[in-house]
Amino acid sequence: MRKVTRRSALWRADLDGGICAAPEECAEALAGRDDVTLALEHRLYGRAAAKRVFETTLRQDVEWQFDGIAWPEDVQVGVLVTVTWPGGSGADVQVRTTPLDEPVHVDGVPYYHEYDPKVVTREFADAGSNRGKVLSAVRKMGRVFEDGSAVLAEEGLGARAGLGRGAKGQFLLANAVDQLLREGYLTRVTGSLDKAGYPSYPAVEGQKPAEMLFYAPLVEEAELWDDEEASGRREHWVNGFVRKLPPGAHPSEKQLSLADEQVGPLEPGFTYVQKHARG
Repeated sequence: MRKVTRRSALWRADLDGGICAAPEECAEALAGRDDVTLALEHRLYGRAAAKRVFETTLRQDVEWQFDGIAWPEDVQVGVLVTVTWPGGSGADVQVRTTPLDEPVHVDGVPYYHEYDPKVVTREFADAGSNRGKVLSAVRKMGRVFEDGSAVLAEEGLGARAGLGRGAKGQFLLANAVDQLLREGYLTRVTGSLDKAGYPSYPAVEGQKPAEMLFYAPLVEEAELWDDEEASGRREHWVNGFVRKLPPGAHPSEKQLSLADEQVGPLEPGFTYVQKHARG
């Protein structure tokens, strides 16, 4: 039987449940075994090689998956894993991650290994705050592009975010959106909706124009952090920074004024995000 290789991203359920998607081609040969040996080749925090071996079970839950893996603590949601099965019922399974040339922060969360931006966006876990609910709605219910950016019509967003439809919901929504705009997570843009309500940005000719909220992940170079910092959950201050806007968007007068004070005139297509707390 020929060698099979599959590459896929880890979802939150994979990390929480200690599972990994398995190639369908190996199911017939391995499903009857009590244990399947799985070797994980991984560089902890993108540095020291750390090979671990697990005795897993191959089971089917919608798709085939290996169960019984203890994922390393530095593996984040969306990290890509390559699963290789050499073929044959007695062959072990190899799983490996691929370290990035340089670690990065994605919205403050450290990533040391190659990842799928679309999964990172979709798998956002809000902290229960109103701003978190709004950001979650845009990232989970909006249209997500290959680079992890997402767009969602602003109309009806309060109900989608669970903030309600009445005056109170609109008040809570306005405050949450204003905060996310200040922090640089969201940008207001004009896109369009097709007949089914599916959003597009930039706007598509012939479709209904619609005001939208555009999310783009902030990806920054990162130093190698210690274990406590690597969790990505510590509260910290983010210094003011210049951020690229989505196509066709423009900074507000307030952002232009702040930029003049802090960093000088902005180039076209960029905005300034002032210092704020995250975490």
